[in-house]
Amino acid sequence: MPLLSVGDSAPDFTLNNQYGERVTLSDHRGERNVLVMFYPFAFTGTCTRELGVLRDRSTEFDSADTVTLSISCDSVPSLKVFAGQEGLTHHLLSDYWPHGAVSREYGVFLEDKGFPTRGSFVIDRAGVIRWMVVNPPGEARDADEYAAALAALR
Repeated sequence: MPLLSVGDSAPDFTLNNQYGERVTLSDHRGERNVLVMFYPFAFTGTCTRELGVLRDRSTEFDSADTVTLSISCDSVPSLKVFAGQEGLTHHLLSDYWPHGAVSREYGVFLEDKGFPTRGSFVIDRAGVIRWMVVNPPGEARDADEYAAALAALR
């Protein structure tokens, strides 16, 4: 599927988080903005650093105004251990099965690699993509860009 664009409706999804709880994007519609962040794998250097920044700046990314949903193709048990080890409290969602289905809907699944690249989408309360960035697997994203995009929605 081609990459989405700013102004598109964000594809809805339901995935299990690190605790096996079902999380649905549209449950936040009308209530909070959403940062959807795809990352290649738990326990890897760049991914761990990026998610650590979200942890350290959690008041900006998980608040009354915003919820953060980080998505990888890791299994739920792996995400639970990763979250515990790194002190991650926001939703880590498993796109494990069907493998990469949500990543494909957002146009960030790397078919030749079997995992999503670093795609991030700021979705407003109406479910519309208002900002996005897609980086290659080895290139970290800048959390200041997320914060600015979310601040513009307030």
